[in-house]
Amino acid sequence: MILDPTAYPIDHVLRGAPDAPALIERDGGLSFVEAEQAVARLAGWLAMQGFEPGARVATWLPKTRVAALMPLAAPRAGLVHVPVNPLLKRAQVAHILADSGAAMLLTHGPRAATLEPGDVGEGVRLFTEAGEGDALPRSAADSDALAAILYTSGSTGRPKGVMLSHANLWFGAIAVADYLRLTPDDRVLAVLPFSFDYGQNQLFSTLVAGGAVAPLDYLTPRDVVKAVARVGATTLAGVPPLWTQLLAATWPEEAVAPIRRLTNSGGALTPRLVRGLRDRFPAADLYAMYGLTEAFRSTYLDPALIDAHPDSIGRAIPFAEIMVLRPDGSPAEPGEPGELVHAGPLVAQGYWRDTERTAQRFRPAPGWPCAVWSGDTVVEGADGLLRFVGRDDEMIKVSGNRISPQEVEEAVLAGGEAREAVAIGIPDEAQGQAIVVVLAGDPAVEPALRARLKRDLPSFMQPAAYDWREDLPRNANGKLDRASLRRALVEAGCDKDMTR
Repeated sequence: MILDPTAYPIDHVLRGAPDAPALIERDGGLSFVEAEQAVARLAGWLAMQGFEPGARVATWLPKTRVAALMPLAAPRAGLVHVPVNPLLKRAQVAHILADSGAAMLLTHGPRAATLEPGDVGEGVRLFTEAGEGDALPRSAADSDALAAILYTSGSTGRPKGVMLSHANLWFGAIAVADYLRLTPDDRVLAVLPFSFDYGQNQLFSTLVAGGAVAPLDYLTPRDVVKAVARVGATTLAGVPPLWTQLLAATWPEEAVAPIRRLTNSGGALTPRLVRGLRDRFPAADLYAMYGLTEAFRSTYLDPALIDAHPDSIGRAIPFAEIMVLRPDGSPAEPGEPGELVHAGPLVAQGYWRDTERTAQRFRPAPGWPCAVWSGDTVVEGADGLLRFVGRDDEMIKVSGNRISPQEVEEAVLAGGEAREAVAIGIPDEAQGQAIVVVLAGDPAVEPALRARLKRDLPSFMQPAAYDWREDLPRNANGKLDRASLRRALVEAGCDKDMTR
């Protein structure tokens, strides 16, 4: 694919041959010409609602046809799409609706039934199905216009909305289509949420290359294996915990044969996982990638290098300007740890209605008036390859999901079972990290606490273990000493029962 330096409105990604498949569904799906017509009519329905230009429209959906089309239809109608992770529960959805100032929420009956009075604020229109309107032509929006807000947790506080322009989404789509060498005969099994930048880009990059996307909601790894065989998937994207599950599954030859590429992000591949995937899928190219929502994707490792460098995150992707900088902003030397800083057209527009946190993360860098300081430490080798060292913030990453410790702590304390709580991520081979909550209070109430959190938090935010104490340690400033708690748990290997 030619890397055209021109940005187009994101709804122009439908570039495949008219009769070629764009979406593959159990009932047959849509060709590119049918998908274009469906996007046009869905955009027309949105326009009928009378929302102001730039209004935020939220979706909280499983992987339905509408969920795949709305990221294109909303921008075509001059609106800003706010996809909500389908795994989130009503409290998280209510926060995103309020924070984004959404004008509407499109969901479906089962999820709508879980909402309580006040979750959908005054003036927010609730729909449980989408309609059709007069077809709208392709957008002529400015490439810098806001197209989407993706919510991601911060190291403190509630999830924050990352503002993405048409150009951010477009350049991300063609960059990935280029380095993955996607072609019109590719069939991509989309198992990741469309609310996840990795999952949404998989949709866009496949379509701009003229390939077909097969959306899949799955319950077990076996569902993924069967879907690969059913649709003849050539491409499968995942995060490390999913690869661990898939390697434990039985793969018949008809499921292994069509796969020509595997892509990983949302956590580092371990040498063990690399060996397992190369053994299971010997004919497939394996792409290790690194990124963050604020700048989408930073690096990828050429598959030809993965066997010799399984711990590397590679080099910059097309359109990404990558720097490794010391705290004073000067370039780190090869072999010297530094912060990964990302500049260029993939850098988002900041955090929605949050100038303070925008100023902390989006700052000047050498030669660039605005860059994303990732908070992640990397080392560049003499070979030019980058290697991930660690995270500087307190984020917890479980099965590829970035989780704010404060959000977990707020949920734990909401019922009054504990006096204080600190949520900590400890290494876990199956999930990347597991959440351990250290609490001050009476452990006799733990069953009630677990039952309440099972109702209130999505599965990936559930604590795996609880460490009850009379009091929690504090530092000289009187604040809870998170660092000492984390250090003690990690050094001890956390011998708490992680299976309860």
